Amino acid sequence: MKDGSRNVGVAEVDAAALPHVTDRATWQAQLDDLLVREKAHTREGDAIAAVRRRLPMVEVDASIPLIGKDGAVPLRDVFEGRRQLIVYFHMWHNGQPAAGQCEGCTFFNGQVSELSYLHARDVTYATFSQGPYEESAAYRDFMGYEMPWYSAADSADALLAGRWFGMQVCYLRDGERVFETYWSTGRAGEVFAPAYGLLDMTVYGRQETWEDSPSGWPQLFGTKGEQFRTNGRPSAQWARLAAGRSDDLGNGK
Repeated sequence: MKDGSRNVGVAEVDAAALPHVTDRATWQAQLDDLLVREKAHTREGDAIAAVRRRLPMVEVDASIPLIGKDGAVPLRDVFEGRRQLIVYFHMWHNGQPAAGQCEGCTFFNGQVSELSYLHARDVTYATFSQGPYEESAAYRDFMGYEMPWYSAADSADALLAGRWFGMQVCYLRDGERVFETYWSTGRAGEVFAPAYGLLDMTVYGRQETWEDSPSGWPQLFGTKGEQFRTNGRPSAQWARLAAGRSDDLGNGK
């Protein structure tokens, strides 16, 4: 494809890699057996969430400054008047062009688009970038993200508390005070990515090398970032280029 959005390897999938064909009754019976396990998995997730809601919390400095579109604002103002705040900490490679920015953060953070349902439950969603505001906000505009975007470059030590970018954090505001209630990283970030959940329902899954799939199933993607890139770029960037958006971040690259 001219926009570069198709991996060459996709055309090389073994055409014989197909599930066994059976009659509908047998197929439905196996689906019904699987449904028992799926329901158990869902209920275990509910139970874990119940424990999460009972965790204690730790106070953080509500005046920690972030840089947004209107300049410096304290952490408490990022809530936009709501009581709860979810933040994705977006990695950044200073001075690198759009194609060189973090493919994983682009994959996870970029799938959070419809914010009204969070707002209806008194929750704000925002992104804290590791990079300087002007450069990283240019990336936000190129990607077409609509969530509030801030630079945390000058406050990283206070916010991270020994952790790292590429994580997600939940905060609670009680008046003028701010508390951290939960954080996670790694595969926990998959909750941000409905694409993975949809792929998990398909016969070939995510097509990544770690998956337990039948012999011959396509496994075209590794797990060191290439699973989020297509032809040298974070995969989602190709559609933006095709739409005529400039990926110039103002850094000369």
